[in-house]
Amino acid sequence: MTTAKQPAKAKQNAGAWVVWLVLGATALVCVGSSILNRDSGGTTVPGPAADERADTVPLLVQAAESQGICYGWRLERSSGAEVSVGSNLGDGVPVTGDARCPRWVEVRARIMYTSSSSESNDWATVTVSGSDDLDRADLWAVDAGLDRFGLDTDTFVDDPGWAICRAAVTLPLLVAEAGVAPPAATPSADPAAPAGALPDAGNDFWRDRWGWLLATAGLLLVAALLITVGFVQRGRQRAATPAGRTRGAR
Repeated sequence: MTTAKQPAKAKQNAGAWVVWLVLGATALVCVGSSILNRDSGGTTVPGPAADERADTVPLLVQAAESQGICYGWRLERSSGAEVSVGSNLGDGVPVTGDARCPRWVEVRARIMYTSSSSESNDWATVTVSGSDDLDRADLWAVDAGLDRFGLDTDTFVDDPGWAICRAAVTLPLLVAEAGVAPPAATPSADPAAPAGALPDAGNDFWRDRWGWLLATAGLLLVAALLITVGFVQRGRQRAATPAGRTRGAR
């Protein structure tokens, strides 16, 4: 009796190789995404967008001309490295150390993002400083007033770029409330060129979790592939079994 050939084994081996290759690729994606997610979450502090800075500077210019006090902002990483700086003198121009601004007030925020694998939380510190002629108690009152506008440390952690610009344009009002300067003149609206509104604050959901979401998608893809390969191999085995028995009987 002639021994029947078994071509199904070769097909099964090929299918197994495909599964192992997909599993290996998925593992590499998971490891790589975790590494990238940890690095970006630990070092990257997003600054204000170009349109946010462009909208902030003219408002500070009007307030400075009306109150006789220069206003500025400074956003930094936890190491002290500068992310964004600006003032009524222009985007990228600090308010400190300039002869054009003998009196000045600046809001400074320092942001620290920890890695997704760390047990430590992201944090931010926000302070308001000013020229030597300004009373420290008045500056403290301006600093404390930021919370009334929703500009607390959580907001700075969620969207530091938006928060630092919003805090800068809030300074003239808080300075007037503290009695340091008269209220700033109301900006005249130009119907032909309305000032753009600052966007709503976002959050760091995707920054913290995009690596895990990518890994989950990869695992779901592997599961779907395994099910598909299983059905295909099962169908080939059923199709090959009657043929093998017939040849064996002959």
